[in-house]
Amino acid sequence: MLVGPGIVRRLLACATVLVLHVAPASGWAADLMVIITPSHDNPFFKAEASAAQAHARALGYETLVLVHNDDANKQNDLFDVAIARKARAIVLDNAGAEASIAAVEKAKRAGIPSFLIDREINRNGVAISQIVSNNYQGAQLGAYQFARLMKGAGSYVELVGREADMNATIRSKGFQSILERVPGMKRLARQSANWSQPEAYRVMESLLQAHPQVKGVLAANDTMALGAWAALKAAGRQDVIVMGFDGSNDVRDSILEGGIKGTVLQPAARQAQLAVDQAHRYLRQGATGQPEKQLMDCILIDAGNAARLNQFDLKK
Repeated sequence: MLVGPGIVRRLLACATVLVLHVAPASGWAADLMVIITPSHDNPFFKAEASAAQAHARALGYETLVLVHNDDANKQNDLFDVAIARKARAIVLDNAGAEASIAAVEKAKRAGIPSFLIDREINRNGVAISQIVSNNYQGAQLGAYQFARLMKGAGSYVELVGREADMNATIRSKGFQSILERVPGMKRLARQSANWSQPEAYRVMESLLQAHPQVKGVLAANDTMALGAWAALKAAGRQDVIVMGFDGSNDVRDSILEGGIKGTVLQPAARQAQLAVDQAHRYLRQGATGQPEKQLMDCILIDAGNAARLNQFDLKK
């Protein structure tokens, strides 16, 4: 479909509202890399966007950093901006495993390769790379530690992410692959808080009223773990064991203070840098030298190694 100049002007006007940072340029960028992620209110997404941008600029690319706020329609508009700006490549943390396929296909038809990080889409052969954490392995790590902290007994609730996000499903399955084999543990509820800290606070308040006997909370990301912990503290229930997933600095600090008991680190910065490296190689050589689907193992974080954690990376 031809895009008229009026539509392009409107898209670019929209982009001026959504752009977080554009490297200085005069006119169109000869080598523009567009980086699209969910909201930077979540430090995980901010870390991956910042890492991708810094690495791309170090390799000589101009960058355009945009956010879709987990809105597939907005993401589609941002892909139109990337196409209109004649981007060389797109690094994407997508807005839905199914809903994002059309946008990635559209970029491919326009000759712009996409390199996905953190979240997969439900189709192969559309993106060049899909570099994601080994969410199942990470969830198993977290669940095993959670069961150990609970001493293999007691009731708990599970907070899951957005149901449209493949990571939410994979992590929940990974959790249950361990916990369903621990007969002394009982899941009282499984409820989505949509990866959101404020929503997790409200959900935890309701769950406490419905299940005052709860002894543990297993959260599928750190922002939900923080929201749940805040609600538990407000209710005077610091006895409840909380486990997160991501490896954020905020949860690191809580662990060191004796609050949240652990998390699972997924290497956001390294995924983003690897995506940029593969985009660079693909643009220069026509191939990445790697399979499309690539998994990066997660690392358990607890009081023993939390002090070495910084910006989703475990320092030596």
